[in-house]
Amino acid sequence: MIPFLDLNEINKPCLGAIEEASLRVLRSGWYILGKELQAFEKSFADYCDAEYCVGVANGLDAIGLILRAYDFPEDSEIIVPANTYIASVLPVSYLNLIPVLVEPDPVTMLIDPGQIEAQITPQTRAIVCVDLYGRSCEMDVIMDIANRNNLKVVTDAAQAHGAFYQNKKVGSIAHATAFSFYPTKNLGALGDAGAVTTSDTELAEKIQYLRNYGSKERYKNDYQGVNSRLDEIQAAILNVKLPFLDSDNARRREIARRYLAEIKPENLVLPPADRIYEDAWHLFVIRHTNRAALVHHLDKAGVQTNVHYPLPVHKQKAYADLNHLELPITEKIHNQVVSLPLNPVLTDQEVSHIINAVNSFENPQ
Repeated sequence: MIPFLDLNEINKPCLGAIEEASLRVLRSGWYILGKELQAFEKSFADYCDAEYCVGVANGLDAIGLILRAYDFPEDSEIIVPANTYIASVLPVSYLNLIPVLVEPDPVTMLIDPGQIEAQITPQTRAIVCVDLYGRSCEMDVIMDIANRNNLKVVTDAAQAHGAFYQNKKVGSIAHATAFSFYPTKNLGALGDAGAVTTSDTELAEKIQYLRNYGSKERYKNDYQGVNSRLDEIQAAILNVKLPFLDSDNARRREIARRYLAEIKPENLVLPPADRIYEDAWHLFVIRHTNRAALVHHLDKAGVQTNVHYPLPVHKQKAYADLNHLELPITEKIHNQVVSLPLNPVLTDQEVSHIINAVNSFENPQ
């Protein structure tokens, strides 16, 4: 069976360096808000072409801390994509803000800029974009909409480490960008970890305080903050792995290029191929009207798949107040998507096997 993702293999090339970095932190006696974090924050800010990086505990907190730092009034409206993981929406709700779901473009499956403006009201304060599957949203259009309406733009780039949009690095385009370094991400830690990048000095400073109980000076708290700090061990591990990110993404693009060129079955929708060399290809998501049959076929052929995601936010029990919404494009996508294995440790032979397995699928009548 070709696994969907083998984290042991992913981390093997830098395992020795990870062990050395972890031992260095262990022996230092300093485990929170120290030199390892400072080093990673500088390295990742430079990598993203951003002025600042603030390490936090996870990607969900990264979004929440950005929104908290902007201090929007309660019941402000925040535009969010309907086609996303629930973690992109939860921080909006935690702060008693109102998520306004916008349908995706049916081709890219990302938030449709053409539908954003119709959802803007006097209560709208921000647009949260999600660079789903490793592809950047249409940021020139979205930033123009935001600037004309005096809105903030927050990007959830949990799946887009190293992606570009019009030759600009994701992490440098929006007013603020949230990253997750969950172990399965293109740049993955060995536990939960996250970060915010921005070139807004005031915002970066406020998030630095908010992540540490709202404190600038020990035992003096300027804000009602939270405990959300990227620890020294995870920061050290991420600093070890960051130099591998570009080559890993290059391999992902090579595999995606083969999938796009060689997968040929009827009634199968492939992701768009117009930005092969800008997308980070965190996931390779295909669509079929008979997903269950396709997944069963691939499993029998020795290919493990995944579904990102089977149930949209507005149909979740956690969002019962949104269950009445009818978002047909989003619902169609969630009923059809299948993610194929796509990671830098796949061999050429495994890629060929996956392609042949997909191409051998015959849709039962």
